[in-house]
Amino acid sequence: MTSASPPSENPRTESLIDYPSLFPIKVMGLKVDGMVHAVTAIAEQFDPFFDANTVELRESTGGKYLGVTITVTATSREQLDELYRTLTSHPMVKVVL
Repeated sequence: MTSASPPSENPRTESLIDYPSLFPIKVMGLKVDGMVHAVTAIAEQFDPFFDANTVELRESTGGKYLGVTITVTATSREQLDELYRTLTSHPMVKVVL
């Protein structure tokens, strides 16, 4: 009779990220007034240490879209999941990577 191996941890709860750690997030949307402020305001809700001076901006070739890279201090998977949900639900945001 062979003994069964103990079940491995649920892959959904395992993480490749060591917390806390700096975590870049790229947010893309139309280049409109208020886009950068909206993204940084959301980042500040989830990271009290967020530094707006670290924001990187990149316009699309045609200038219609704007990529905003924010770097937050990730403290848990739950924090990152909620941050992604909040960003993706914002009307100015088209894509979050």
